[in-house]
Amino acid sequence: MKVLKFGGSSLADAQRYLTVTDISIDTHQTDGAAVVLSAPKGVTNALALLCEQAAANEDFLPLFDKLTTLVSGIAADLQAELDGFDYERVITFINEQLTALKKQLDGIRLLGCAPESVGAGILSMGEYISVTLFGAILSARNINNQVLDPVNYIQAQGDYLDSIADVAVSKARFSDVPQDGSVLLVMPGFVAANEAGQKVTLGRNGSDYSAAILAACIDAQTCEIWTDVDGVYNADPNQVEGAILLDKLTYQEAMELSYFGAKVLHPKTIGPIAQHHIPCRIRNTLNPAAPGTLISKEASETWTSVKGISQLDDITMFNVAGPGLKGMVGMASRVFEVMSNANISISLITQSSSEYSISFCIAEKDSDKALALLDDAFALELQNQLLDPIEVRRNLAIVTLVGDGMRHTKGLAARFFNALAQARVNNVAIAQGSSERSISTVIEAPKARKAVRVIHQNFFSNRHNIDVFLVGCGNVGTELLSQISRQQPSLLKRNVQLRVYGIANSRKLLLSEQGIDIAGDWAEQLVASQNAFSIDTLREFVNANSLVNPVIVDCTSHAGIANQYVEMMEQGFHVVTPNKKANTDTLEYYRQLRKTALKTNRQYLYETTVGAGLPVIDNLQKLFSAGDVLHRFEGILSGSLSYVFGKLEEGMTLSQATSTAKQNGYTEPDPRDDLSGMDVARKLLIMAREADLELELSDIEIESVLPEGFGESLSVDEFMNELPTLDAEFDKKVQQAQAQGKVLRYIGTIEQDKCKVSIQAVTQEHPLAAVKDGENALAISSDYYQPIPYVIRGYGAGGTVTAAGVFADILRTMPWKQING
Repeated sequence: MKVLKFGGSSLADAQRYLTVTDISIDTHQTDGAAVVLSAPKGVTNALALLCEQAAANEDFLPLFDKLTTLVSGIAADLQAELDGFDYERVITFINEQLTALKKQLDGIRLLGCAPESVGAGILSMGEYISVTLFGAILSARNINNQVLDPVNYIQAQGDYLDSIADVAVSKARFSDVPQDGSVLLVMPGFVAANEAGQKVTLGRNGSDYSAAILAACIDAQTCEIWTDVDGVYNADPNQVEGAILLDKLTYQEAMELSYFGAKVLHPKTIGPIAQHHIPCRIRNTLNPAAPGTLISKEASETWTSVKGISQLDDITMFNVAGPGLKGMVGMASRVFEVMSNANISISLITQSSSEYSISFCIAEKDSDKALALLDDAFALELQNQLLDPIEVRRNLAIVTLVGDGMRHTKGLAARFFNALAQARVNNVAIAQGSSERSISTVIEAPKARKAVRVIHQNFFSNRHNIDVFLVGCGNVGTELLSQISRQQPSLLKRNVQLRVYGIANSRKLLLSEQGIDIAGDWAEQLVASQNAFSIDTLREFVNANSLVNPVIVDCTSHAGIANQYVEMMEQGFHVVTPNKKANTDTLEYYRQLRKTALKTNRQYLYETTVGAGLPVIDNLQKLFSAGDVLHRFEGILSGSLSYVFGKLEEGMTLSQATSTAKQNGYTEPDPRDDLSGMDVARKLLIMAREADLELELSDIEIESVLPEGFGESLSVDEFMNELPTLDAEFDKKVQQAQAQGKVLRYIGTIEQDKCKVSIQAVTQEHPLAAVKDGENALAISSDYYQPIPYVIRGYGAGGTVTAAGVFADILRTMPWKQING
């Protein structure tokens, strides 16, 4: 025979009951079936809440009426759907149960509390209604069936509301139950009886446990747990995108996962089926064709190392510490005896090697009781300062990595804790079982979901996540979004999932939990947004959505945003930027940026601050890391000035060349920012600081293209109208250079500890003479590159190449990781 258990989600309405009936009859006709049922969906929660309302002297009638409508409605719908359904018998039973419930609730109101013996009867009422409905359906379908009352068969011990079955004693009681498959057996889950014959329950969601007990008692061929998912996933699919359905679990793996919070299985379920070697399969009522997950002694051939990640919430940790623990025999046993006598279950234990402290975790609901008992039990030691005041840490969670193959795979613990570091999660305590099939960490509860997602990504997925928040949607920012949108198919082929979750300008911030449709009307949505940009807002969004790899991309030129980079990294964001203001701030802030990136394990990437799309910074860093020493640097570092001076060589005037460059989008919105030389000076300072020169921006000697003070008080349009007054002077400079066989270029130079940006006349043989039309070029003379310099050359003007360089930096934020086999 097979035991089939159906949970409340499988019994939500009349149609679900009929689906369960079809599945049960099909199994019964081939193998023989015994069916264990939970209460209809929502009924047990309603019964528990009714008890609370009655005990608090609140009006429970609205909820009572809602419960009546729910269960009576299922019976009425079944009568309408099914010929021969004995509605009168069923509704009479339901009404009797509800009448008794009403009297009990009135009694609870008078008492001001619900005695546990009464609560056990009330909370299990839904299961009895469920089997009555189901038995009537089977009879209407002419299926020979027998309803078993667990009170007469399953003996348990413990609390009225959380008992443990004695399988050996219970098994003997099933001897008179037909087990040859001639009768379809039906039993309510969740229920048993104590030695006195009083009804008890097996703990909330204990119907899984009931099915395992029944399977063990009748020596079932297999036990099937039917729920609303296709099986056991390696992580909660509601929290982890890409959670993987597992084909097989061993009993030990299932025990670990269920104990530490896997929602598909009840922790007590595995014991009876493992002891009696009964295979258990988790299946989906809504998708009966799915094979489900098999729990048995067979190991999976697909996932041979790590099987899953579980999360146990609502945890409190106690730390018992003090000099009295050192070398004192029996202190640990006294601590745990206190918990045992109070029937408080301990989830995790760890002790320091110094024997100075013992830490253990329990459910939050038991924490106040546990603290009072410990304070009482160790009052003398606390009074004499042999023990420190007992430390209680609340709002914690336990995250556990589980797998039989872990004992044979080296380095898993390192990967586990590296993943936690990547998620910026601190370990409050850690524990590993002697079986080596699980590693657990206690962490702050608000960070648990993110921790699970990062661990899952490191062990089960070859997909890299990049979660982008863009600040600045001008020329570069808008082009960057277009490039990201166009590259999505290519990124996905490379297993990169890049989503833009936020876009901000100087006034507004647009956020989307699903990611912004950057090919859509994001600009209009940004205008309509009521949010303003702040790091706190982004941090709260990242935490609320458990984002794994958040990156702030600053495409502004604002010093105010650049001054927040340290805080951004401290809050867990990588920073990618073409904004030169941060790296050219004070030397102290420049150093602070690097220290913060190192301390927080965040990436700070600014390749485009010097050469737009050219790999300038990266190549310099590699050279210096390899021991090279800079002798001299010369570079054309402005694409706009490269274009302007190239056009001067071709015969254009300064005003014509500048106007053309502005129309082509090569200059800043205000061309004075380019012509002043300050932009080139900032780039030169960044290069100098990369070469370990301790310079401030004021140390850079700057020769502006413009005379001092020229057009400073004018608007951009007025400045452009005034610019032709400088044409004659520049024509003279161009002609003088040509007379010497030279060309004018705007060049930044570093030599020893001197930095200068200036207009230079260079010969045609000079490495920078041919650089024009918006190109950038850098000539590096060093120990490794002399007498011929190392030259990097390419386009450095315009939003397209800058955005491409920013895009490349964004992709560099992906962490390296190994994939589980």
